[in-house]
Amino acid sequence: MPKQVDHRERRETIARALWRVVDQRGVQQLTLREVAQEAGISLGQLQHYFASRKAMLTFAMDLAAEQTAERVGQGLRGLGEHPHPREVLRVMLLETLPLHPDARATSRMSAAYVLEALHDEDVRTRARGGLLEGRALVEHLLRQAVADGHLAADRDPAVETGLLLALTGFTTLLELGAVTAEEVVAAVDSHLDRLFGGG
Repeated sequence: MPKQVDHRERRETIARALWRVVDQRGVQQLTLREVAQEAGISLGQLQHYFASRKAMLTFAMDLAAEQTAERVGQGLRGLGEHPHPREVLRVMLLETLPLHPDARATSRMSAAYVLEALHDEDVRTRARGGLLEGRALVEHLLRQAVADGHLAADRDPAVETGLLLALTGFTTLLELGAVTAEEVVAAVDSHLDRLFGGG
């Protein structure tokens, strides 16, 4: 049993090293050798855990998704027992955007994964599955909000889901300094207010 824990721990250490390479030097530097050096291990040691760049990248992306889900879960727990769907969506959106260092690292990891997905069918299928799952969750929340009377009955949950997910497009603008974190939070709040009739 301890060996399994160590194995997972070492894989996570490598994944975090991969995040740092992407974050500090860019996806073009994302090689097994570069990540091994960042992790402080030999290339052979790294290859014991990950036979290919794709396997390493996929694990790192899964870990990034877990970290995001953990942050969202923590935020949701802070809302109390029966949070308003507006607040649930706000937490989900803000933790997806690169508004603080942890979210920035996982966001850049996601960007690297998307670039990989454009040229690899397996990665694309996996990435698309994750996105569709996230979309379905948001749409379910909105349909429930309509059923519970929090959202006007004439709102189309599928359309509103698309508009909410479009807000994640702020990622690029944030990363390139075209908008500030404060402006993004204000835009998210304004959209949610209009959606739920508060503005």
